[in-house]
Amino acid sequence: MMAQLQQGGPDEKEKTTALKDLLSRIDLDELMKKDEPPLEFPDTLEGFEYIFNEKGQLRHIKTGEPFVFNYREDLHRWNQKRYEALGEIITKYIYELLQNECHLKKVTLPVDAIETEPKSFIFMSEDALVNPDKLLVLIHGNGVVRAGQWARRLIINEDLDSGTQIPYIKRAIEEGYGVIVLNPNENYIEVEKTKAQVPLSSDISDEPAEKRERKDKIQKETKKRRDFYEKYRNPQKEKETMQIYIRDNGSPEEHAIYVWDHFISQSAAENVFFVAHSYGGLAFVELNCCNWVSSSEPLDTSVESMLPDCPRVSAGTERHELTSWKSFPSVFKFFSEAVKAKNSLVKPTPTRRSNRIKYEEF
Repeated sequence: MMAQLQQGGPDEKEKTTALKDLLSRIDLDELMKKDEPPLEFPDTLEGFEYIFNEKGQLRHIKTGEPFVFNYREDLHRWNQKRYEALGEIITKYIYELLQNECHLKKVTLPVDAIETEPKSFIFMSEDALVNPDKLLVLIHGNGVVRAGQWARRLIINEDLDSGTQIPYIKRAIEEGYGVIVLNPNENYIEVEKTKAQVPLSSDISDEPAEKRERKDKIQKETKKRRDFYEKYRNPQKEKETMQIYIRDNGSPEEHAIYVWDHFISQSAAENVFFVAHSYGGLAFVELNCCNWVSSSEPLDTSVESMLPDCPRVSAGTERHELTSWKSFPSVFKFFSEAVKAKNSLVKPTPTRRSNRIKYEEF
């Protein structure tokens, strides 16, 4: 009985035999004909047959319909790759809006980068470092988003206002702020691996020749089966790449510190304000700040926290990615009140530091 349990028992053996029989009768060549279409996509919005309308909504040029993710039935991987390709185009489109519509300039990082090394960049208004009054610094969250974006999903499925930092930038410029837009997810470049860079297994072995030959045969058979399965599961094997990190900007935290040291701390502004979405706020939580969090409560309602965090209020939405957009009017109101409080010597809003003291005493 114990031997049967260890070997799976007669029932398991029957199932295994039946499965082998089924697999032997499958026409593998026929299966291979069901490969996904080529992973080749347009490199422009027009090529995708989409455009942003006058309301900043992404719409199909011919039908006027919103973006459709499941463009091809039962091909999730292909649809995902198509979505990512569109996202890359939108990133470039937002960069163009920052420069052409918001009149920001693109600044290369590191500031002393040589021509051949990997580089990142940020965007700044012309007066960012010389404005003596106010400077606004915008920092997005983690993931695929880049400078000027809050959430790719909102840009594609909602509109440019809710998904990008453009309303913040325009409002700030109207109110006399200098502006710096960080790019904390641009941390490395990807290059294709060459054969010399792909690690190879050693041929040197102390094993007997017969044992080594038997092992090689097993490995070859295993590799053959694995390659076939991989070809069926992933018929268009993507190229192997390696990441080369950008000097002093290899992570969101490094990027934030670098921009602080080389730009923000060198600015002439008497008042520096930060709007940091999601992960972007971690580097700045100890500053005098207010955290608009996702909540079912109305906008600006105080929200309790178990952590010694900065003051938390509701953003008026339960959707995390919408918090920066929904709290937009309250953020600038908070800025104005902070400046008035400073100028009139009124006690400012409690900071994380003062909250922490109370927490530690408790």
